[in-house]
Parts: sequence; structure tokens; C-alpha cells
Amino acid sequence: MKRKAPDHKAQAKRAALSALKRVRRATEKAGVELSDWEGDFLGSVAERLSTYGRAFADPDKGARGAALSVRQGVKLKEIAAKAKGKPRGPKLRRPVALGKTGDPD
Repeated sequence: MKRKAPDHKAQAKRAALSALKRVRRATEKAGVELSDWEGDFLGSVAERLSTYGRAFADPDKGARGAALSVRQGVKLKEIAAKAKGKPRGPKLRRPVALGKTGDPD
């Protein structure tokens, strides 16, 4: 018997919806206060996923079979990090030493 090929779009939709649920539960459990924008973001993304199967319309903003755009995924990770108490933002790098430090030249 042949197996039916998996539906990657449906799988991406389920994964995105469960990620949204996990983030919302984590923020509620941690007692983290979400900004109005963050709450609206989570609600609107979940609504668009349920209605359309993906949360963005422009194919240039994300992968073909993805349910969330790249930027939406980043924002979701930032909200999850906020719930965990870990600040997530641009990482600052230390300057690279070009020569030996402490060399008396």
C-alpha cells in the first residue's frame, strides 16, 4: 500500500499555531505583561493562520511552504525570550584585537 505524501503546508500551519500557543502560555505562566502591539500581533497571526493557512501574503517575505514570514518568526522568538526573562535583541560584538595586547612597542 502506498502512503500518501505529507502535506507540508498543513504541517507548517500546525507548527506555527502550536508555537503561538506555547508562547502565549509561557507569557501567562511567567506573568509577563505583553505590550498592546505584542498581544495584537499574536492574535492577528493566529487568526490569519486559521483563516488562510499562512500569516503573510507576499512570497518575497518568507519561504514558499512556510506559515510565518521570516520577520514574524523573529518577533515570535523575541516574545518567547521575553516570557523566559532573557532579553533578545541584536547581539553586540566586542571589537576584534588586531595585534597582540599588552605588547610594549
